[in-house]
Amino acid sequence: MRTNSGSLGTCSVVIVSYRTGPVLIDSLRAALDQEAVDAVVLVDNGNSAETRRAVDGLAAADKRLRILRGHGNVGFARGCNLGVAAATGSHLLLLNPDCMLRPGVVARGLQVMADNPGTGALTVRVENTDGTEQRGGRRNLMTPWTCLVEQFRLDRLMPNHPHFQRLNLNEAEPLTEITPVQCISGAFMLMPRTVYERVGGMDEDYFLHVEDVDLCLRIQKAGSSILYVPDAAVTHVKGTSRVFPLVVEWHKSVSVAKYFGKHFRPQYPDLALRLISLAIFMRLAVRAVPLTLGWLLERLGLKAAKEE
Repeated sequence: MRTNSGSLGTCSVVIVSYRTGPVLIDSLRAALDQEAVDAVVLVDNGNSAETRRAVDGLAAADKRLRILRGHGNVGFARGCNLGVAAATGSHLLLLNPDCMLRPGVVARGLQVMADNPGTGALTVRVENTDGTEQRGGRRNLMTPWTCLVEQFRLDRLMPNHPHFQRLNLNEAEPLTEITPVQCISGAFMLMPRTVYERVGGMDEDYFLHVEDVDLCLRIQKAGSSILYVPDAAVTHVKGTSRVFPLVVEWHKSVSVAKYFGKHFRPQYPDLALRLISLAIFMRLAVRAVPLTLGWLLERLGLKAAKEE
């Protein structure tokens, strides 16, 4: 059993999985290979029989892997809270099921936290499979205004103005030093357990998406900072879920509307928030046809490949 016996504490990795596919096994193995990890908690919201058998084989070989099943698809936020309740480490790593940890990345994160005691959460460089920085890994906090700037690229009008900054920062100048950021992705989110519990964990009103943004907002309101660590990295494969993409986009739209209603009602009139929600769902309606066609073509392509 590998644990970190030093002064940095231990880390439990929490992975919520729903119809993830074979990449989940690679993600679990990479997490179990981390010397600083005392447990990996897999919250199985629903996977294939083949995937479950492979996971059970890993659990039989390494007792640090704990599997939670039988609760159905309860969503990402509630799944994280279930996983945290079963975790044992002084620190928690919320990790997407298609995210591959590089060697030593957890230990590096724990060291940064020890060196920066006011840190509420941190992330590392989240990369695509081609090595480029992934969209959403570090970003400004999502507000109605920053979403408007991002959607219509208003930053091009005044690129150096502090109020015209983009939401996503992956196309900004790469960071070379540990830097405070406003928001990070739930793909890789490392934090002290005490911080997670102090802010009340994930808000279970969100079924899928935006729960990580909401958590970042509450962490900062509680007086803690969020750091980006550029000298450590993980690979986030993405696109491995077998869920119909329109369902995912529906949940994302609902979550964004809820987030704006919860946190920005004092600053924005009700009418403005209602119009923003309407625009969110109109955008979803416009995207519904291409998303559906793309998914059908992909399925037909996979079927044809299997038949050959």
